[in-house]
Parts: sequence; structure tokens; C-alpha cells
Amino acid sequence: MSKSLSVQIINGPDGAPAFVVIPYAEYMAQRDQERDLIPHEVVTRAVFDGGSPARAWREYLGLTRAEVARRIGIGRADYAKREKRPKLRKPMRRKIATALGITLAQLDF
Repeated sequence: MSKSLSVQIINGPDGAPAFVVIPYAEYMAQRDQERDLIPHEVVTRAVFDGGSPARAWREYLGLTRAEVARRIGIGRADYAKREKRPKLRKPMRRKIATALGITLAQLDF
């Protein structure tokens, strides 16, 4: 991240720092960089616990197989079979990522 040219610290009623204000462009640049991050819990479930990335994300987000299947437009049993696969075709990965509200890059690890 580039060095901030204008950072403002706003103190709370107790005098301790409570807020940091940065230029909007810098905020957007940082937000874009963080867009594809994957939470530790998701990686642990997928890599160390032997689950698929799709299942790890679904569980992390608190969704049921039926809910994700409905969002994709397929049956729950069909989704369950696909979720177990270690590697899915890109069109299905894209549909699952959209259904989960994540980026395709977050599902590809």
C-alpha cells in the first residue's frame, strides 16, 4: 500500500484514538487489494479438515446446501455431489462463487 499523504486521527471522548480518516482513493485501493482474501477458518476447513473450498465457504457463511442449490438453480442432491468434488469446472465455480457472494478467486485455492 502506498504511504498516506493525509491521515486524520479522531479521538473519542476519553481522548484515545477512535477513528482514522484516510483519502477515499487510498481506501478504495486497499479495499480492492483485500477483496480476494480468504479467512483462516475457510482455509483450515478446506485444506486441513479435508473439505472442498465450496463446502468450507458455505459452512463459514452459515448457509445450507439447499440454500446454495436454490441460488444456483439446481437440486440440493446435485449440489451436494458437486460440492464434494475437489475440482469443479469454471462455469460451476463461477455460479457457486456468485451464490456465496464471494469472488471466483476466493473459491480457487
